[in-house]
Amino acid sequence: MYIAITFTIAFFALLLVFWGGKVLLRGNWLLGFLRGSVGLLLLGGALLIVLLALDVYSYRNLGDEHSVGTVSFERLGKQHFLVKFSDEDGISQEFELYGDQWQLDARMLKWKGVLARSGIEPAYRLDRLSGRYLTLQDERNRERSVHALDTSNHGVDLWKFLREMDNRVPVVDAVYGSATFLPMQDGAVYEVRISHSGLLARPLNQQAQSALNEWQ
Repeated sequence: MYIAITFTIAFFALLLVFWGGKVLLRGNWLLGFLRGSVGLLLLGGALLIVLLALDVYSYRNLGDEHSVGTVSFERLGKQHFLVKFSDEDGISQEFELYGDQWQLDARMLKWKGVLARSGIEPAYRLDRLSGRYLTLQDERNRERSVHALDTSNHGVDLWKFLREMDNRVPVVDAVYGSATFLPMQDGAVYEVRISHSGLLARPLNQQAQSALNEWQ
């Protein structure tokens, strides 16, 4: 579905390139400055739309609830952990987190109006993995850690723009989906799942379950 959306946006970009080139290449430059300005604006708009399409393409279609990956922990020191995140495609990344608890965040695009009625599912992109301390004193004074899992690589960030607009765009809302902060524990493994309401983390082994029981 999101490949179709990307190609639709790209088609409009090609139309703008055609119109912009037609204006720029038209003979008789009596209104050269105006035509040149309009042509450049159309070409600039086409480039913006292409970059927007690339940003949308970086999101995944969200149908039914499913797993987005697993998070495992190895203690390196006091309130210091090596974290391995393996996503649903089997790609692993390792990070160092400081603190007592961890959280995984995702960016979500929720379509509204005619797009939602046409059956287009929400989209998501994993955003960041972060740690935090249980006490306010530690949170203020000890080293903190936040790691980006994915970014907008083409200079256009649709999700950030929608948030800055307070989601006033009539066809889509940009929202955060965040797993609840859960305890870090040596050897603990969690599965992270995503649904239309956001992220949910579940313990996969005894170490994770024990950490949850002690925390609750």
